[in-house]
Formats: sequence, structure tokens, C-alpha cells
Amino acid sequence: MNRDSLLGQLSRQHQMMTELLMSVSAQECYHCYHPELAPLAWYLALSSYLETYWVREVGQGNDEVTCRSREIFFPESKDTSPCWHRLPPRDHLLNWAMELQDGNLMRLANPALLKRDSRMSGNQLLQIILQEHARNYEYMLMVLVQRRLLMTSDYYVSTAAQPIMPKADTVEIPRGHYRIGSRDAVGARDNEAPAQQVELSGFRIASTPVSNGNWLAFIEAGGYQQPDFWQLEGMPPKDGRAAHPNHWRQDLRGNWYGIGLHGPYDLQGADPVMGINRFEAEAYANWVSSQGGNLAGAILQHEYQWEVAVRTGKISNYGLVREWCANVFRPYDGYQPPSRKEESTLEFDGHHFSLRGACLYTQPALKRVSFRTGGRPGAQQLFSGARLVFPPV
Repeated sequence: MNRDSLLGQLSRQHQMMTELLMSVSAQECYHCYHPELAPLAWYLALSSYLETYWVREVGQGNDEVTCRSREIFFPESKDTSPCWHRLPPRDHLLNWAMELQDGNLMRLANPALLKRDSRMSGNQLLQIILQEHARNYEYMLMVLVQRRLLMTSDYYVSTAAQPIMPKADTVEIPRGHYRIGSRDAVGARDNEAPAQQVELSGFRIASTPVSNGNWLAFIEAGGYQQPDFWQLEGMPPKDGRAAHPNHWRQDLRGNWYGIGLHGPYDLQGADPVMGINRFEAEAYANWVSSQGGNLAGAILQHEYQWEVAVRTGKISNYGLVREWCANVFRPYDGYQPPSRKEESTLEFDGHHFSLRGACLYTQPALKRVSFRTGGRPGAQQLFSGARLVFPPV
């Protein structure tokens, strides 16, 4: 993609994020709607800071702007109070962000103003910035969905989704050596490198992610109430609270429906389930395995298995939900961490698990097979689902 097209994408991304901030009241911009999500204003501010870091500090060697606000976004102090308390009111924040964005677009449109080093070659800088915005844009959408979930609703389901028992609709991946990771993707994040050769045993992987209908079958089978399927720390409360995906609610007739950005909607049984945490995904896999037969041995996929299945063209039904993986989110062998926090993956703490793929709201800058991210195992607010693997036949 040429520079003009990428600059157009960046300008549209600026506008999209501003529109999200303006879609709610000034007070709501600074409200936390979920304990693991920052307020809406934070994500726009962070994106503006990171864009300026890449364009001016990295691209021009000028930290005049970023050094004044770095302590807000990447604090070195031990102050544990939320950093967003230091943000200005919405109008001032938007003026600050727009002034930075206009200056950054001017610099990006004139490559002669940027340093000539490996990270500035071609359109790499623009690709890096676009994906920083894409990540924060997705978080902003998560915040708005959580806001929707707090609104009361008298919605009635028109056509109730029906439970669908899991089936072993799988494709076989033979034992072998496979490539994973990024070798030459423009703008790839630090956690995608270096590219690896991995040896995998043979396995079967589900052709599709777990569906809404599959999840209804799990609920109706009492899956949330059976301790044998659950890790102790992830077991839902016995009073029934949270015994369903984060984005699901029941109408007065007991039918389940979903809540998204635009409000309530009827669930489609074949669509991927969204809004589950890793504990739920693992419990579901244990329930499926307990069905026996060709479902025995069902487990969550490892992220290597997902990437190999996609790279080899064995699965193509992905991209509507991020998919939980079995493994802890760790750096690849030979990983060299960047020296700056702005460029580093901060989730390599042993407490995050890998997520692969993309969701319905993921921007094009993040849609590549090597992209990986991490989430805490109890995180239900993510646009996340699951996919299972099975032993070979």
C-alpha cells in the first residue's frame, strides 16, 4: 500500500477515535465501566502520545513533546493512582490531540523531515502507528460495549438460538516442523519476532470457533455448575452471577440475547461465542472432552497450532473473535526486548495467556497471521472466543 493510502487511513483513524469520544458525554469519557479497562479518554490520549513518540522522538530525534507527558503514560514513579486522573478535560484533551495529529501528519507526508534509519524505511513507520491506533480503538469499543451492558433493557428475543451439541468437525495437521512468527512483516510488533521453527505432534483442530449454539448446550448441560470442569480460581459464583458470556443477557422468557455496540440483538446459533474468559474456555473444553468418542481429549489450542493451521490453509473460518489459547503469553526464543516501554510488549509477566486471530472490530493494521496478544485468564471483557484441538485419529 502506498504512502498516500496509509496517510488517508491514519487520518480516518484519528476521526474515528474522536467520534467515539464525542459519542458520549464529557463526564462519561472519564468513567471506568470495567475494572480492567481504562476510561474512553485514556485510549485516545495514549494513542496520540504514542503516535507523537514514533513520529517526533524516533523519527526526528525530538522528545520535546513526549518528555513532558511521558510520566502520565509510562510512569516511573511508584504512585499507584490511575494515570488518567491527570488528563485534562475533554475539550482540552481533543485540542491537544488534534494539534499533535496535524503536526504528525505533516511530518509523515514529508519523509525528508524524518531520519533515515531502518525503522523509517518505506512505510514502516506509518504501519507501526496505524496498529498502535488500531489496538487502542479496539479498547475504546470494549469500553462502549461495557457501557451498553450497564443500561437497562426490556428486550425480547424474536427468534431464540438453539443449543448445538459439539461435533468433531476438524481438520488434521500432521506431525512436522513448521514456521511461526514474523520474518518480514512491515511494522510487526516486538512479540512476533524472531521467526521460529517449531516441531509439533500431529493434531486435529476444529474447523470453526466455538459457536453460540455450542455454548448454549454447555449452559443447559449445567457446565457452569460442575466443579470438575473448572480451575478453582476460575469457578463462577454459586449464585449464578456471571454464569454466561459477558455480552449475554436473558429476557423475561429466559431466552438469551447479546448486547453489542448498538444495543441488544438476537443471538445466531452458528456465530462464534464472544465475551468468554480463558477459565470458561477451558471448562468448556473439559466438558466437550467428557462427551467421549471422537471428542475425547479436547483441549484449548496452543497458539502455535492456530498459526500453523492458518498458514497451511487448513482453517479459514477465523477473524470474528479473538481466540483463547492454552499457553501462557511468553516471548519467543531469541527475543530481544526493546529498550523503551513505548515499543515493548508489557504483558510478558507470566499472568497473561495468548490470544490469536482478530475480532469483528479489529482494524486491517492488526489482521495478520503472526499477530499475537495476551489477556488475563479472568478477562471477560475482551472480544474473545475459543477453538479446540483434539488428538489425531
